[in-house]
Amino acid sequence: MEYLLDIQNLTTAFQTMDSEVVAVKNVSLQIKKGEVVGIVGESGCGKSVTSLSIMGLLPRKNSSIKEGHIYFSGQDLTRYGEKEYSRLRGKHISMIFQEPMTSLNPVFNIENQIREVLRNHNKSLSRKDCRERVIELLSRVGIPGPENVMKQYPHQLSGGMRQRVMIAIAIANQTQLLIADEPTTALDVTTQAQILALMKKLTQEGDLTIILITHDLGVVAEICERVAVMYCGRFVEDAPREVFYSAPAHPYAQGLLSCVPKIGMEDTKLSYIPGQVMHPSDDTGGCSFALRCSKVTERCRMEVPPLYLINQSHTCRCWLYEDKELAGI
Repeated sequence: MEYLLDIQNLTTAFQTMDSEVVAVKNVSLQIKKGEVVGIVGESGCGKSVTSLSIMGLLPRKNSSIKEGHIYFSGQDLTRYGEKEYSRLRGKHISMIFQEPMTSLNPVFNIENQIREVLRNHNKSLSRKDCRERVIELLSRVGIPGPENVMKQYPHQLSGGMRQRVMIAIAIANQTQLLIADEPTTALDVTTQAQILALMKKLTQEGDLTIILITHDLGVVAEICERVAVMYCGRFVEDAPREVFYSAPAHPYAQGLLSCVPKIGMEDTKLSYIPGQVMHPSDDTGGCSFALRCSKVTERCRMEVPPLYLINQSHTCRCWLYEDKELAGI
């Protein structure tokens, strides 16, 4: 099967003053065209580093992809230089960052910022054509009065409006892959619902593929078709949405779902996962979740478990399933 994005054994590391810290460890992920995949996990699990590795936006001074390949439409992005990446970013792959206020330039109005993205990939566009395209994009993402909004500056817009502008920039050149890193974190629930509905609409209208990085399992349930759970730099579970919510396999995934508040639990104590995510530099081998897991065995502390195939579309990295077949990724 041909995938739009095929990440194979990706390892990303950062150089510190004292040592090398591996933030993403032997990660593999395959995404088909038109799919919406959610990557979930606590802060510090490596979700954003994985997305920055795909985008070629890692700081060059102290970070690098040590091993593995990132294939996009059959092309190995790990072999791309900055010039090749600049032609790819904003046209074929785009990203929505966590905070739109810091992602937009405060000294340029909205029209100038969208026009820059358009002109970077199509120098022949006239000012008139750019203006028409800006109005069209702002209308498409549900911004009322786009002719007026495009003359405004980021600080004049609400958080939801800024996020819509970021989405307009991301899809300006009919991008194929959109990486959304916590796109609804700073938004109220009403605006969050509108942004999610917009993203769902965009996938239905065209051939847009989305990777959604989030902590919010409610957001994942709303929009994603597949869920990939990340912990301490590794994917520990990958399952269809319905399977993930009804029968999670990994103890960490089970813990995450148990922490979600439920209607009618006013008198019930809220569950939590004890401890915190281990820093990558403290990893001395074994399962990274062993220190927090209630089902830990001595083998968990000694060896990193491989990915096991729970069923045809469900994988899990846990010794509890060593009687299962190894996943072929």
